[in-house]
Amino acid sequence: MSDLFETEPGVSGAEPLATRMRPRTLEEFTGQAHILGPGKLLRRAIEADRISSIILFGPPGTGKTTLAHIIAASTRSRFERLSGVESSVADMRRVIASAENRLRSGAKTILFIDEIHRFNKAQQDVLLPDVESGVLRLIGATTHNPFFYINSPLVSRSQVFQLEPLGVEDLLGLMERALADCERGFGRRRVAATREALRHLAVTSDGDARKCLNALEIGVLTTPPGADGVIHLDLAAAEESIQRKAVVYDADEDQHYDTISAFIKSMRGSDPDAAVYWLAKMLYAGEDIRFIARRIVICASEDVGMADPQALVVAVAAQHAVEFVGLPEARIPLAQATIHIATAPKSNRSYAAISKASRDVKEGRTLAVPKHLRDAHYKSAAKLGHGADYKYGHDYEGGYVPQAYLPEGRIYYEPSGLGNEKRVKERLDHWRQLFDEQAKGRKT
Repeated sequence: MSDLFETEPGVSGAEPLATRMRPRTLEEFTGQAHILGPGKLLRRAIEADRISSIILFGPPGTGKTTLAHIIAASTRSRFERLSGVESSVADMRRVIASAENRLRSGAKTILFIDEIHRFNKAQQDVLLPDVESGVLRLIGATTHNPFFYINSPLVSRSQVFQLEPLGVEDLLGLMERALADCERGFGRRRVAATREALRHLAVTSDGDARKCLNALEIGVLTTPPGADGVIHLDLAAAEESIQRKAVVYDADEDQHYDTISAFIKSMRGSDPDAAVYWLAKMLYAGEDIRFIARRIVICASEDVGMADPQALVVAVAAQHAVEFVGLPEARIPLAQATIHIATAPKSNRSYAAISKASRDVKEGRTLAVPKHLRDAHYKSAAKLGHGADYKYGHDYEGGYVPQAYLPEGRIYYEPSGLGNEKRVKERLDHWRQLFDEQAKGRKT
């Protein structure tokens, strides 16, 4: 029975640093405070041994496999692992049969399935009866949104927890621990790593702990000791280790703001080449792709607006694509949206309109809703004159009838003559002319 509660492979010097440094307890686990912080649901469930079947969803290197090992160890469960790429239905039935036998003696089984989204519907359906009956507890890991890629019956029987990319400070802490650990890390070696080198590895690892530790290991093992016997890991060695050079770009300082400013102004200035360059720089430097997507959406509306309404559609689609596919592919829809906006006709008239109207609301007298526009659906509305004399536009030729929608004649939106807005201007000029003619007729 010595292997009943075995949850981790043996640690040997031949294993990669990322494997050797795998956290063994929740206390060692880095990041994911939103689900594992004190009082959070998943942590409470683990500590109380009330884990049901769960699906861990997040990008590579965020700790899905490690967390599964920790859960098995914490709940004293047998850890069985299958792969969504390699394992068959026969493999699953073998694990299920073993779990049934184990359960008769009171022992629990956790079945961890890596890349569970790779299982087809029939394979996923095999799990359902035993997951539901509690023969085994399933932990599925996937980089894909389970609500799109995993069968609904299996998702409905599981709790879904989303893991986020690790922050730079989290990764710095992991590397410092690995350099100091004498048992599993490089504590027995004399390594002097500059803060600049470690920060470069942390930033360029894109929140992936495995990638970060692997790069650190390459840097340490390929850098010969100096005359003092110390391995000096500097920025140049770090760049070689992760095969990316350091770009002058700090997410909290001038380079961040200067680059995003250049990016926006290049799109506004209709220079797709410059816009794509600044986009590439931000992506290379590790800028948050969601931040970039938000700026593109804003630019599509603020600087293109009604001159090309499709620009906002493209920008929002790119924003959704970024969340859906992640890096590295997310750079493609971001580039498409950037180029669309840079090459689109420009108009800031929508932005100017809401700014002017907002000033009036903030600084001027609040206008009352005209009686003919007020809600007339309740019984006493007619007695108050609400809705009286309201004209339904669709009853008139062209779908328009001259009618006041503000108690005072104010103009906020003044379309330009560019792109699609040229046609908008023609329609609006015509409608405003009809309204003015009717107003003059009433006065005479």
